[in-house]
Amino acid sequence: MQEEPFPTKKIFNLDIQAKELGMGGKLSPETNESSYKKRMQQRKNIQAERLKIRKTQKGLLIVFTGNGKGKTTAALGMALRTIGHGHKVAIIQFIKGGWTTGEEKALKNLSSNISWHSLGEGFTWETQDRIRDEKLVKEAWELAKEYIKNKSYKLIILDEINVATKLGYLASEEIIAFLKSLNNRKNHIVLTGRGASDSMINHADLVTEMKLIRHPFKEQGIKAQKCVEF
Repeated sequence: MQEEPFPTKKIFNLDIQAKELGMGGKLSPETNESSYKKRMQQRKNIQAERLKIRKTQKGLLIVFTGNGKGKTTAALGMALRTIGHGHKVAIIQFIKGGWTTGEEKALKNLSSNISWHSLGEGFTWETQDRIRDEKLVKEAWELAKEYIKNKSYKLIILDEINVATKLGYLASEEIIAFLKSLNNRKNHIVLTGRGASDSMINHADLVTEMKLIRHPFKEQGIKAQKCVEF
């Protein structure tokens, strides 16, 4: 039986209607609760229809990038969610590796379903060795591929891999080609780090850019602190 094509036009129209009805609350123009309730019921009905149409599930490629803080934090939030559902998670840190983070300690204490590998040796100005940095990145990528091919892992986080590609240690095209070579992949892959390439952004299913507005290191000269940065 041929699969029914995704109803793009219908989805678009429902999205427009949902936007026009709005989020509710004090943002809605109604002056009485009866009219407000009617609007929200319409919004609920449209939302139910939007959810009913979206039936497809697949292994997602997710990119967290941008200059703002929170990229790794967002990825590790997904790790917490995944182990909460009883699935296995692999975390491979590129570039990072010179310190033990609170997240690593906490997640390992929470669940035996966490496989954590910190395979970098620090920032470029700390290592000062491009040849060794590239070697470590290549080794981390080979390990990452094994986890991605392992169907028992639901989530694979490649932390700071975007930085590794930006520095020229690993080509985005190599990552994309590998992912394309896999048939019917079910696990989710998260790539973090500033400077994600255009090709990776265009290939990803979900991309979030963290925007820097204020940072205590820059504006106030405050150093990295436990519970905030690590």
